Formats: sequence, C-alpha cells, structure tokens
Amino acid sequence: MKILRLRLILSISAAIATAFLTCSLHASTPEEQAVLVPVAEMFDGMAKRNAAAIKEPTLPGGTMVLMRDGKPTQMTFEAFADRVGKPGTTQIEERIHDPLIRIDNDLAVVWAPFEFLVDGKVDHCGTDLFNLVRKDGKWLIASVADTGRKDCSVK
Repeated sequence: MKILRLRLILSISAAIATAFLTCSLHASTPEEQAVLVPVAEMFDGMAKRNAAAIKEPTLPGGTMVLMRDGKPTQMTFEAFADRVGKPGTTQIEERIHDPLIRIDNDLAVVWAPFEFLVDGKVDHCGTDLFNLVRKDGKWLIASVADTGRKDCSVK
C-alpha cells in the first residue's frame, strides 16, 4: 500500500514538473519573444524617465488601468508617459517574470507577475496584463492593466 501511494505521489510530481517545464519552454518561441519586445522597451523608457521612449512601443490612443486598493485609476499612455517621464532623482525599474503569452494572428496578451523597484528596493508588486496588436509587422501595446500591492515577498 505504501509503495502504491509513493508511486502515485511520484507520478503526480513528475507530471507537474513536466507541465512546468513545458510552460517555461513554451514561452521561448521567437514569436513570443517578439511580443515581449515592446514591453521591455516601455520598461526601459520608464527606467530612463524618457516620455518619448515610453510612448514609442504603444498604440496611439491606448490606455492604462492601474488597480490600487481595489480602485481603478485610468489614464492614457500619453498621460502615463508624461507622469513617469519627468526627471527625478530616484531610480525606478519594473521587472516581470514567468510571463504567460497567448497569440492569435495579430493579437497577443501577456500576463505576468511584476515587481516595481525604487532605488533598488521593491516598492510594490502585482500582475501586469498587456494587450498587444501587430501593426505593419510590429507589435504595439494597445492597453495595460495592473494590480499593485505592498505585501510583496522579497525574492
């Protein structure tokens, strides 16, 4: 009985490990990597506090919805870029990890946990949701939504 239980546990563990490995490998196709390029460009623009660079990988007229304490704050990419692109003395950086990417023709979604760092320390974390469209062969961010909370575990 104990041997059967152990085999069952090992089989389930192997299946879970295989599923996680498959998911992590799945996120590395060239098309999925291309979808992540505008996200990285936006984050780079944010870190440089460069409004033009923040707006560059976005679809004109796109919007953001930032959830804070259960309340949505909506703004255009232009307003966000103007706010984040102002000169400042603090260093900011946003990092995503383990992105879930789905693509259908010229439409893509990226769902990923994130940490937002201020001067190298996690300020808040949550989940980013990017909706992207491919226009003239180039992926652009059409909208962003995120959650933001302070109860982050430091990694």
